[in-house]
Amino acid sequence: MTTMRLDDLRQYSDVLRARNGELVTVRFVEPRDAEALQNYFRSLTTRSRYNRFLGAASELPPSLLEDFIHIGEADRFSVIATMLVDGRETIVGEARYAFDSDTAAIEFGLSIDDRWQGHGIGKALLKNLECRAASFGASRLFGDTLRSNDAMIALARKAGYAFTATPGDWKLTRFQKPIHVEPQEIPCASWRLAAVSPSAMSSLAV
Repeated sequence: MTTMRLDDLRQYSDVLRARNGELVTVRFVEPRDAEALQNYFRSLTTRSRYNRFLGAASELPPSLLEDFIHIGEADRFSVIATMLVDGRETIVGEARYAFDSDTAAIEFGLSIDDRWQGHGIGKALLKNLECRAASFGASRLFGDTLRSNDAMIALARKAGYAFTATPGDWKLTRFQKPIHVEPQEIPCASWRLAAVSPSAMSSLAV
């Protein structure tokens, strides 16, 4: 288990760009984000929440919200994509990913605020997740989504993911991509240290 100290989290943030050039910050979720994160999920359309959680949900259940805001437990991590909107930090997307050391694979799921879809934020966030996967030494990145989730399927297909059936669930499709990136080639500089030195990640354990 890798539990990360709050005073270390900021150095693992990345600044990306939306299609129109606006800055998007991807950072780890912190306990102080709990209310904002819950409000984010409540603001998604019913269809977007259904796609994200693979079923009906009006908000994050308390137990799952706790999981989201505790970074590194069971090697699971949550990040939010934020932008300054009217001078205030606003969550426009989120992702949760988990590293399985036995299979050297990262499993992930993500969502983008309906009002910000089509701005290139999903593409940028997906690319950021790929370099975070590389920093773990992962050889593969994958996710499962509903076969009816056209937006996620289109995003993954454009990003070069291959599709297969999800084992044991005909309603889902799995998209996956091999990670062939050397540490020095990782585009998110804040994760380069973790990629070059595996001890960098263990130094965050409490």
